[in-house]
Amino acid sequence: MVLNEVFGLLKSIGAVRSESEFSKDWLGRSECYLRSLRFVGTEPSISTIAVCASKLQHYGKRMCATHEHEYLGKRFLSLAEQCHAYINSTAEQTWMASL
Repeated sequence: MVLNEVFGLLKSIGAVRSESEFSKDWLGRSECYLRSLRFVGTEPSISTIAVCASKLQHYGKRMCATHEHEYLGKRFLSLAEQCHAYINSTAEQTWMASL
């Protein structure tokens, strides 16, 4: 799941300290969101992935504008693209199933 990769990166750079903080600050969800997904064995909602992609894209573009953080900005943008690809794939599966 792309959210695990995003969480790992953010934790490694010190942007978040825990899954709870990530769920709240980067996904716009409750502190127990990721834990609940694991417990129930389900995938994150499309809207959750979209919020994360939007934040990654926003901060990625800002970081790419600076030489010091350009590499990290490109990484954020790459993760945003992965989020968008997940959204598109899930949406396509939904409408193709109804054909």
